Amino acid sequence: MSSIRNNISSIFPFERYIPEEFRLRQQVNQKEYLVNGELRLWDGPVQEVLSPVCVRSSSDVSQKVIGSYPLMTESEALQVLDAAASAYNHGRGHWPSMSVYDRIVHIEELIRRMPAMKKDIVRLMMWEIGKSRRESEREFDRTVVYAKNSMAALRGMDCASSKFIAEQGIIGRIGRAPLGVVLCMGPFNFPLYETFTTLIPALLMGNTVIFKPPKLGVLLHGPMLGAFHSVFPPGVVNTVFGEGKQVITPLISSGRIDVLAFIGSGRVADLLKSMHPKPHRLRSVLGLEAKNPAIVLPGADLDLAVKECVAGSLSYNGQRCTALKIVFVHSRIAGRFLDKFSDEIGKLRIGMPWEKDVTITPLPEPRKTEFLTELVEDAVRHGARIINARGGRVNRTFFYPALLYPVSTGARIYEEEQFGPVVPVVPFDDIEDPVSYITESSYGQQVSIFGNDAGMIASLADVLVNQVCRVNINSMCQRGPDIFPFAGRKDSGEGTLSVSDALRLFSIRTIVAARDSGANKAIFSEIMKDRK
Repeated sequence: MSSIRNNISSIFPFERYIPEEFRLRQQVNQKEYLVNGELRLWDGPVQEVLSPVCVRSSSDVSQKVIGSYPLMTESEALQVLDAAASAYNHGRGHWPSMSVYDRIVHIEELIRRMPAMKKDIVRLMMWEIGKSRRESEREFDRTVVYAKNSMAALRGMDCASSKFIAEQGIIGRIGRAPLGVVLCMGPFNFPLYETFTTLIPALLMGNTVIFKPPKLGVLLHGPMLGAFHSVFPPGVVNTVFGEGKQVITPLISSGRIDVLAFIGSGRVADLLKSMHPKPHRLRSVLGLEAKNPAIVLPGADLDLAVKECVAGSLSYNGQRCTALKIVFVHSRIAGRFLDKFSDEIGKLRIGMPWEKDVTITPLPEPRKTEFLTELVEDAVRHGARIINARGGRVNRTFFYPALLYPVSTGARIYEEEQFGPVVPVVPFDDIEDPVSYITESSYGQQVSIFGNDAGMIASLADVLVNQVCRVNINSMCQRGPDIFPFAGRKDSGEGTLSVSDALRLFSIRTIVAARDSGANKAIFSEIMKDRK
């Protein structure tokens, strides 16, 4: 235990001990923004960016200043909107009028350029949001694969829509058309991947895009701006930086945003949607909060359940919307489950993002350790104990995982999403207790069930698929594989994101139809022959 204590108290390094390949030799000051095909220089006020990684000196330990980004105003935001709207031009612009094949060629060129940026993006991801090197590289690679899979799916979709259908004396060709100007806003925890899961399908389907990086994780998008500028026609991709009130409010309030693609909190999503003057015109693609539970049944393989629950609740410090945020364990096996879980937490490596096999790293959100400490103290006041050694110990931006048991219904963490390395465990004797929790919850994304009774699992799955969008059997909650639908019920989301579903979300079905006559068939044949 002393080694854990010492590691936590001295977890932050001296600058000279940071490996050369991961150092930031100079600040990364984002000065350019992309609008109407121009990389414009910003000379106005900026926001300083602090890393969650603290650096030690002879006299102090402090968060490292790693750069800055523009604090744009309403004026610049509306110029960006004008550029995107002009490029779309009511669907008559160059990009929406372009063939599917030609749009795919542009996206292929973007993806072809990305590997050269990987090293810089991964390094900035580690410094900006504290994500481990392994997880950062995985996010980058997954983003590239998602884009490639999206292009493949669109080719198949376009091939299927090329056929004419004859029914009840009517012939027609069913296709898909873009929706207009899309505002893409990704989250800090997957700033590249989650942003691209909306940006790429929006572009592929012919929409123009305004892209605002998340508040945490801005600088890592800088290397992409040059590629966006070179690859796409003017106005197709545009960027805004700054505070939401200054740049997002005027965009939404204008009524000229056709699709809001937002991954973040429900509170912010509701506020944004309420600003649009034509709410029925706005299509919303939302990924919001979740409080995904695990249910560990009496006959579960405890080694497997613990392994999956540790990974599910603590991967990237539990900062995933799909993380396991509460664990229900049958009281008959709770003691053994907690012993194994506590042991596994003790094996997790803590440290800086670039260190090998590290799992628990500093947290990027301001005052996050204070919030998590409040949740732990509140749970203890309501009868819970901190099960694992050093659970809840804090050193500035670092929070050591806390395993809490038994968590009662009165504790805040029973309902609140912690989005961090705190694992509340609730005992149950009646299976209706966790089922009722899920049924009454405001959230409905996923659930994990651990057990070996096929009949019990089947009956639970039949009930829970009407409450959540994914039931995981003997495995943690997760988004992938990306061909699977990813969605949330209740307050957890709007729309389904998968490779194929996303293409549909950012488009609308259309049909060109005529009566099945000889003259109309001749017209259709001529159109097809000349590829018009």
